[in-house]
Amino acid sequence: MSLVEVAAPPMPQPGALLRLARSELRLVFGRRRNIVLLVGLALVPLLLGTVLFVTRDSALRGQGPGFIGNVTGNGLFLVIAALFICLPFLLPLTIGIASGDSVAGEASAGTLRYLLVVPVSRTRLLGVKALGALLFAGAAVLAIAIVGFVAGAVFFGLRDITLLSGTTVPLVDGLVRVAAVVGYVGLSMTGLVAVGLFFSTLTEVPVGAMAATVVVAIVSGVLDQIPQLHAIAAALLTHHWLDFAEFLRLQPDWSTLGRGLALQAAWVVIFGALAWSRFTTADISS
Repeated sequence: MSLVEVAAPPMPQPGALLRLARSELRLVFGRRRNIVLLVGLALVPLLLGTVLFVTRDSALRGQGPGFIGNVTGNGLFLVIAALFICLPFLLPLTIGIASGDSVAGEASAGTLRYLLVVPVSRTRLLGVKALGALLFAGAAVLAIAIVGFVAGAVFFGLRDITLLSGTTVPLVDGLVRVAAVVGYVGLSMTGLVAVGLFFSTLTEVPVGAMAATVVVAIVSGVLDQIPQLHAIAAALLTHHWLDFAEFLRLQPDWSTLGRGLALQAAWVVIFGALAWSRFTTADISS
């Protein structure tokens, strides 16, 4: 425990938690680095759509799942293609930077001990940090999706969507399915946020926490591709990230989607508990 907490244990006050949450969100979304990251992600579908519009040919045809080659035929697929491209590295990098900086950044700046003077417990403070990181992760996915939707509509138009099975469904159904894809990808990032939050409580060097978080995602993806490690694949963080393609089938496999969400929930519980245990017992000196 810190000397501040020993001398004056924080007593909950009405509105203190809300003020702290608002302050955290202003910090997360007002930080120039985070704004640059969001803009960078938003540029991915715009650049991809521009290239495909100018060439009028899908450079992605034959690469990845079947929906990737359909971008020029329906603007809705630009959202999915952009998410597919960003999932292996750009999204984990962005989320790793934001979540890894959540606590370690305050410690590095010397402001963490002053936050503890606020009449909010360490548990609630960690919860606020987690909320900020989760909302930023959601904003990162939405930045790709919104720009992809607008660019796709402008470049290629929106029309009835042809699923992976070859069945064509109405535009409204297609919009619902694409929205489900975006939601699933967003929820798939929650486990990585928890990992980043945990690493952020271990160090006062934000870069170390950021790098460790990104490395976890990359190593998980690499291990998932090794056939000899099939026995542990189902427990790897990234194993179900691409299962959003189930929403592009006539009848999605809900059991597969459920396993993907359950896996993320397990990572959130485990690493959230580790982060809580570390943060609530650490001696905060900076």
